[in-house]
Amino acid sequence: MAPPVPADRPGGAHWLRAETGRLLEFAARSRHPVAGFGWQDDAGAIDPDRPVELWITCRMTHVFALAVLDGYREHAPLLDHGMAGVQAMRDARSGGWHSAVGPAGPVPGTKEAYAHAFVVLAGASATLAGHPAGPALLGDALEVTTGRFLGPDGLVVDTWDEGFTTLDAYRGVNANMHAVEAFLAAADATGDRAWLDRALVIVERIVHGFAAGNSWRLPEHYDEQWQPLLEYNRESPADPFRPYGATIGHGLEWSRLALHLHHALAADAPAWLVDDARRLFDAAVTDGWDADGATGLVYTVDWTGTPVVHERMHWVAAEATATAATLFAVTGEDRYARWYADWWAWIEEHLVDREQGSWRHELDRHNRPSSTVWAGKPDAYHAVQAVVLPRRPLAVSVAGALTRTPLDGT
Repeated sequence: MAPPVPADRPGGAHWLRAETGRLLEFAARSRHPVAGFGWQDDAGAIDPDRPVELWITCRMTHVFALAVLDGYREHAPLLDHGMAGVQAMRDARSGGWHSAVGPAGPVPGTKEAYAHAFVVLAGASATLAGHPAGPALLGDALEVTTGRFLGPDGLVVDTWDEGFTTLDAYRGVNANMHAVEAFLAAADATGDRAWLDRALVIVERIVHGFAAGNSWRLPEHYDEQWQPLLEYNRESPADPFRPYGATIGHGLEWSRLALHLHHALAADAPAWLVDDARRLFDAAVTDGWDADGATGLVYTVDWTGTPVVHERMHWVAAEATATAATLFAVTGEDRYARWYADWWAWIEEHLVDREQGSWRHELDRHNRPSSTVWAGKPDAYHAVQAVVLPRRPLAVSVAGALTRTPLDGT
């Protein structure tokens, strides 16, 4: 799957393997002493002012399932810890999972499709890693997801109150994107084709519909009738979860997920999945890369493609390399190999933190460390996936890829 890059250069097989171990070493320090995983600061210490959050605990549980599958058996206890942490966040009274837990117990909040998609992902990846609690967690999470969040139109609703009694009118594509990721992983873990069919319904509506109808700049926010809210959060454009405008990293991520789905559906895959993946990638690169006089991919653009939030997010760069690698695997086109090599070189120069560990999570428009949107280094999900995917053949899910023979022979 990996484009041809010298093994010891950024993005090459040996470099990726070494970077995987380095990222996992930093991530291991996120283990919360009570349950789950905490929010890490720039040096790797857990932020004591933040509760344990469901989305981070599930993403890190997924990461340590990937670690186990990748041969890092020393991190198996962290997978155990993550699985216990997810279980500890169950809401025994109302169902689903609490969004956060503090020293005094559950933190009052909401039930979000976004976080619950990561419960599915954690359960699926743990199942593929052979964890004994994986299948039960996956089954429970899928039941909650289909029962509470999957609407009759096949799209995922966004936010319930704590008791699953009142549904917010907001609809968003971020939760749907991670539902697609979760359904792909569920299909890999269970062998059930139905999860691929559900993923295809979402991708067809959002990518082949909403993105294609808006010059491949995907509207993120909608009302309850799925009418786009193009001016949503114009006054707070740098929101970490609901930013104004088109999010460059999501265009890339949707592109990659469409390719995984195309691979999963095999002979039944519609041809437009690859065509749309190309167009999403091209729009993201055209609008996002080197858009303001400095290298890097900006966070968001408006509906003309003009940058709005200029900060460079580590996760956007991670998704860029992973998508370029996947497009190269599917098409064999040299241009994707060139982007892949260029972006890994940029990541090594600007994001990789050789002093404190992991990657700098955010840079400003001059590629200097920043914290406008994100403070600290809260999780390793995007970065670890980026260093894992190019080392294995294209598969249905990231965890599934790690059950295949490494391309680098290690």
